[in-house]
Amino acid sequence: MPSLRQNKVSRLLQKELAEIFQKELRNVFGSGIISVTHVFVSPDMGFAKTYLSLFGVPDKEKMLGSIRKQVREVRRALGARVGKQLRVVPEIAFFVDDSGDYADKMEKVFSTLTISPEPAEPEVKATSARKKKAKE
Repeated sequence: MPSLRQNKVSRLLQKELAEIFQKELRNVFGSGIISVTHVFVSPDMGFAKTYLSLFGVPDKEKMLGSIRKQVREVRRALGARVGKQLRVVPEIAFFVDDSGDYADKMEKVFSTLTISPEPAEPEVKATSARKKKAKE
């Protein structure tokens, strides 16, 4: 279970990485939108697993490869932003977050299901139920 410090550092890194991708490195990665969905930090704060959602990108694996090639530039920009708050800027590993794609797939599956309505149960009159209880 992550500690309070790990959670705070994760949120800080997520916020700063999102700003870096949207403002500073926008021209480097082309026309797609890069969203930072999760950041998980190791207990020693030396490593950060970063999950990205890529929107408007035809080939997500190619874009992820391009991001991984630029990891030094991303880490340098991150160090410039959080260098005063963290003793060590963590190593960053990027992964594609496919939870949005999975949710879309499940939504399509649920929309194709046809569920027949349950047969109506016969209603028991309240007065007859009371009479049975009174007899007992």
